Amino acid sequence: MTALLLGALGLTLSLVVPGVLANARWPDRAPAAAVVLWQSITLTAVLAALGVVLAAPEEVTRAAGSGKPVAEAALIGALAVAALIILRLLVSLIGVTRRSRARRARHRMLVDLLDRAEQHRELGPGNLRVLDGALPLAYCVPGRRPRVVLSNGVLEVLDREQIDAVLAHEQTHLRQRHDVVMESFTAFYRAVPRPLRSRLPLDAVNLLLEMVADDAARRRVGAEPLRAALERLTDAVPLAEDVAPGGTGEARHRRLERLAASHHPSVALTVAAGAAAVGLLVLPTVILVLPWLDRALEAWPL
Repeated sequence: MTALLLGALGLTLSLVVPGVLANARWPDRAPAAAVVLWQSITLTAVLAALGVVLAAPEEVTRAAGSGKPVAEAALIGALAVAALIILRLLVSLIGVTRRSRARRARHRMLVDLLDRAEQHRELGPGNLRVLDGALPLAYCVPGRRPRVVLSNGVLEVLDREQIDAVLAHEQTHLRQRHDVVMESFTAFYRAVPRPLRSRLPLDAVNLLLEMVADDAARRRVGAEPLRAALERLTDAVPLAEDVAPGGTGEARHRRLERLAASHHPSVALTVAAGAAAVGLLVLPTVILVLPWLDRALEAWPL
């Protein structure tokens, strides 16, 4: 019974909850807490899968009244499958991290070589790089030696206050290491079997991290300069969805709506989302896993 309940929980968290949460609008008012909730959902789904792998063989052998050799074989098989799941996740995480670091190192070297230092000395940050090009681009290259990259196009279409807003936004990504958060979700996405795989968590968390950076920039320079900068950069590259700042058209629209509303993150929603995140991790363990583990330790040939 424990295995069935954990399986139902894992499938619900993998196939049902992502769609509901990704389409909800309340995370716009508590983006940081919503990211934590997404992390909790992902981790709980992994733990539920491990729980199914460990609980199902023990429950089947106990219900069938199998002898000690069968119980031992079931235990060894369950542990082997659980180890395989964990190994797959670790290999995926290591692979994503290594590829990301190599790509960023090459990118950092290129932007350092192409930097037009004379065009940004008065803008402030020492990790800022400005590149030639009419297409407005603004992004960051995270890592131990991070960079914020702007193109000449950005300097031409934005005023100084709007540039400061963009810089504050990108520096927040670097300071809070949002790249590490995205790497963990990317690794989980690639490790999950295709029938259970969904891009919804990746896209939703990416948008929420943009909102977290928006909030930091809003606190520093105000909502209006950031909103105007996002609008101008979007208008400058209306057809280039892959390079336009802020992601897809729908994501940019949600960010603009949020900035125009001039509301602040909700403390109540933040607390509720945090409590839900903790509850997801704790309650299944207390209600399902601990009672099963108590029975299993008596039955397993340890």
